[in-house]
Amino acid sequence: MSMNQTPKGERLQIALFGRRNAGKSSLINAITGQDLAIVSDIPGTTTDPVYKAMEILPLGPVMLADTPGLDDEGILGEERIRKAKEVLNKTDLALIVVDGRQAAEDLTMEKSILDLTKQKNIPSVVVLNKQDEWAKEEHRISPLGDICTSARSGYHIQELKEMIGSKITTDRTGTRLVGDLLSPGDFVILVIPIDSAAPKGRLILPQQQVIRDILESGATAVACRDTELKDTIARIGQTPRLVITDSQAFAGVARDTPASIPLTSFSILFSRYKGDLKTQIQGVAALESLHDGDTVLMAEGCTHHRQCDDIGTVKLPRWIREYTGRELNFETSSGGSFPEDLSRYKMVVHCGGCTLNPREMAFRIGQAKSQQVPIVNYGTLIAQLKGVLKRSIAPLPGYQDLL
Repeated sequence: MSMNQTPKGERLQIALFGRRNAGKSSLINAITGQDLAIVSDIPGTTTDPVYKAMEILPLGPVMLADTPGLDDEGILGEERIRKAKEVLNKTDLALIVVDGRQAAEDLTMEKSILDLTKQKNIPSVVVLNKQDEWAKEEHRISPLGDICTSARSGYHIQELKEMIGSKITTDRTGTRLVGDLLSPGDFVILVIPIDSAAPKGRLILPQQQVIRDILESGATAVACRDTELKDTIARIGQTPRLVITDSQAFAGVARDTPASIPLTSFSILFSRYKGDLKTQIQGVAALESLHDGDTVLMAEGCTHHRQCDDIGTVKLPRWIREYTGRELNFETSSGGSFPEDLSRYKMVVHCGGCTLNPREMAFRIGQAKSQQVPIVNYGTLIAQLKGVLKRSIAPLPGYQDLL
């Protein structure tokens, strides 16, 4: 997979914060060497977070986020500031951009963001920008930041890139979707239902990434529909090392897969890879304590067209009601939004998070844990609802004793 094709959830995220007209958009253009962000002398040109995928060596593929000004005004401005701060929850490195010409003035707004980065353990760089006209003052203002730059002239832009590379960690050594469970020469069967809910003409991101990881392990991926699973197992010529299924087909796949063959789901693998699978396995117990009138949050990391039998808004709520026998209320969040206050929910049911980076997934799980709201992911929940949770986590070392 080329860097240009690297999924958003696999890219390191670098976000720029600062006041209106501090030069955030110009700095993005200078870092990338392209006119990616709209630049204007009019304050408030950037009204919502804007994301740009690119490469920064030696980091590789990254996502740059340009955020609205922290000094935006009015009711709409307050909402934009809230959205800007929300970006921190998925940020691997924060660039706090200051107009170098005003650096000696009150920096309360910038310090508030800097304090938030420290609270969230996010590395940061304070950039004193617009030094093309005021470079002679650099000796005076440089103690206020980490580096002085000029987006216009390119002054210290290369040094800023090098500083970014030294501040951010790319070490996810040993973190694999499925490769750590395989040996070269293994066969893995992927069960991919092709029904009304499946996208036309393509595989979804979790399926693509699992296939890639299997191939990188020297193993062989064999894909089939759930309706052909039994025949595929019979004809493959050897016992597969693992069967991985779309969670929605868990019940039938578990029935058609001999007990001697390990079984799990794409969603459970992504939960282990992106989040805290232990917490989500433990959260399954909340199903037993739901009561009539309780509210459950169905949370997804992406936005997509809802179909008539959508998994998050139709199937799962129906299955949960059938399993618990309770009259429950369901609310939905999707995309970049995730409620700050989870107190009114008795349970959070989250997708596998294939489009979210690990930091944002960890933030969401941390939010639930800190507010003592049980959180599960689609795969673990469906496995419990279909009576196969213990079997579905058995192939994963270190989780078997949680049930």
